[in-house]
Amino acid sequence: MDIANQGSIVHNSNVSNYIATDPLARDQTQSSRLHEPAQILSSTDPITGREIDDLTGHPYIIDGNVTMYFETEATRQEFMDMPIDHPFHLVDNPTDEGYDEG
Repeated sequence: MDIANQGSIVHNSNVSNYIATDPLARDQTQSSRLHEPAQILSSTDPITGREIDDLTGHPYIIDGNVTMYFETEATRQEFMDMPIDHPFHLVDNPTDEGYDEG
């Protein structure tokens, strides 16, 4: 019996010259949400590094699809006051001439 002529098999990888060139129906268009979660929730305080078990009543920041929780308002404010650029010159590159530390 010839398996390729049954008509219900989309891909038959049992044949010796199988080449998967026909896309499945779900693969016809690119997903707009590929590898992108709808919402990211961080329950670890980025300043202290401690996990927050009960998020109720804790301060938080929403940035796009990321919600970050903090232990206290002081750690939230410390995070907000943190400069965007690194404030210190690196020890092995004290002149900071833009060379990659790679």
